[in-house]
Amino acid sequence: MDQKDWQILNAIAEEKSLTKAAEKLFITQPALSYRLKQLEESFQTKLFFRTKKGIEFTSEGEYLVDYAKNRIKEYLTLKDEIFNIGNEVRGTLRIGVSSNFAQYKLPALLKKFSTSYPNIQFKVQTGWSTEIMNLLNQSQIHLGILRGDYDWEGEKSLLTKEQLYIISKNEISLDELPQLPFIYYKTDNSLKRLISKWWNDQFSQPPLTAMEVDRQETSKEMVKNDLGFSVVPEICLTPSNDLYTEGLTYKSGDPVLRDTWLMYRTDFIQLNIVKAFIDFLIKQQTVKI
Repeated sequence: MDQKDWQILNAIAEEKSLTKAAEKLFITQPALSYRLKQLEESFQTKLFFRTKKGIEFTSEGEYLVDYAKNRIKEYLTLKDEIFNIGNEVRGTLRIGVSSNFAQYKLPALLKKFSTSYPNIQFKVQTGWSTEIMNLLNQSQIHLGILRGDYDWEGEKSLLTKEQLYIISKNEISLDELPQLPFIYYKTDNSLKRLISKWWNDQFSQPPLTAMEVDRQETSKEMVKNDLGFSVVPEICLTPSNDLYTEGLTYKSGDPVLRDTWLMYRTDFIQLNIVKAFIDFLIKQQTVKI
């Protein structure tokens, strides 16, 4: 087995599909299937089987998948240690970032950081904060930028607090909301809970959900066309949206706030590239991120 085999087994374990694994690895499915067949012949055992839900591994296959994941982790650690020799900040920084932060804030931050440290590369993975937390727990990334509150055994630093806002095409009264069409979008559980907490604090009846869309940006477009209202974090609001906005507060008068956290494992702080990026982000707190 070599590094390509580790990546193949890991991709199949994650995707549960030969087609999706091949796409992820930028190889053809026949080439991937052929390599799997070679592995089975090499170990003289069946490694996987197909089910209605996708690809599943045999006990022997699961053992090899665990082996492959460990080798990948060891290889990444080796690269980190090699690049960390000396005082120069270089290498590949592996970051996991929540989708909203990645869309609205991350590009400018990475550009500014790379200007100061030109000998670095980035491997960025984006998704819901729950997905980024999984990457952190599996040590697949050096740092995670997550939105919402999560239990974490490592180090964490608060980057920002932002308020949630009602958005609508025209000015509306909050008292009217239960009778107005609500545009719901799929998001991570932490934001869902925060919106539900505020709604239940204000109203005794559920919202009148008119639409369920897959993305926050889609909900904003629906609102722009006067098809209802939605609730979004401040991070995604810009003057060009030309929308009516109103910051949410609880009955107590406290604003409805969502936290954005930087999280990382303590041992990664020993890497020059990680320490430099953490110091950079902390400094950005003096200038609103």
